[in-house]
Amino acid sequence: MTKPAPRRSPANARATGNKERSAATPPEKRRPEMRVRPTGPIVPSSNIQGNALIVVIAIMAFLACLTLGAVSMVRSTAASWESQIAREITIQIKPDDNLDMDKALTSARDIALGFVGTKSGQIVDEAATARLLEPWLGSGLDLKELPVPRLVIITIDETHPPDFEAMRGLLKSEIPQATLDDHRTWVDRLVSMAHTTVLIGTGVLLLVFTAMVLTVVFATRGTLSGNRHIVEVLHFVGAEGTFVATEFQKHFLKISLKGSAAGSGLAALFFATAGLLQRSTIATPQTDQATALFGTFSVGTLGYLGILATMIIIALLTTVTARFTVMRTIYEIDLVRSDPGRTENVQN
Repeated sequence: MTKPAPRRSPANARATGNKERSAATPPEKRRPEMRVRPTGPIVPSSNIQGNALIVVIAIMAFLACLTLGAVSMVRSTAASWESQIAREITIQIKPDDNLDMDKALTSARDIALGFVGTKSGQIVDEAATARLLEPWLGSGLDLKELPVPRLVIITIDETHPPDFEAMRGLLKSEIPQATLDDHRTWVDRLVSMAHTTVLIGTGVLLLVFTAMVLTVVFATRGTLSGNRHIVEVLHFVGAEGTFVATEFQKHFLKISLKGSAAGSGLAALFFATAGLLQRSTIATPQTDQATALFGTFSVGTLGYLGILATMIIIALLTTVTARFTVMRTIYEIDLVRSDPGRTENVQN
């Protein structure tokens, strides 16, 4: 006697049916996932023209920053010279057989300090006088054997100077061998020389900036001429002129920032290194002479800010030039499309 088949619940029946149908029909093939191809920059990131433009911008930025630092250094040095000379006067006493030099020096200092507008007085002793004459007469001098004048240096108030004519007359009456030098002639000459030097330096700076502008403009246009086909393709597929100009503007902004930063950084490093070497060799005769002639090789905070401003100006100049050049190229393309006969008149 056979056993009856066990009864299946509806849920079990549905599950069994699904298994049978899945075994009967083959599994559906899954579609491959769509992968978005990575997009590259519209303008090539680096090419021969772009690298050459970076070098050109770096060189022009270095020369511009170097000239700016030199003008700043000359201006500060001239101002320092003018200030040092303007706040001191010198009393010179010539030796004489019947003259007690030490007494005459002390008397001349006291007479000068008796006037309103004088601050302090210093007698240049024999050792200091010998050091002043050492470059011309050598060392080991005996000033008593030579008719060398002695000096008294008086520090004055620059804002309220004393009456030089009255001081000169009183010194002449008390000490006939004394001569007062208020350095006004030297100050006038120094001011004139300083102004002339600053004007020359400013002119050189303007010439360097002009050369830099022209170089950057032509280099930018040359680089864009090599990428003209990109502008044409983008314009033909419907890209707006402002979009194309913005893409090229970003590209040339990166190039100009790299070049101007390199040139400005080298100029700042040059001035920093020169100042460090000068401070480390401050006691040597060569450094003392260079410091006396050119001042300290330090442009200060304003000089470094000027170098930074020059870098920014160069970057903005290159970017604006690129934008206007692209817009002009698009205008020429539209001009040719509207009238093909004008192709010969349009510069590529």
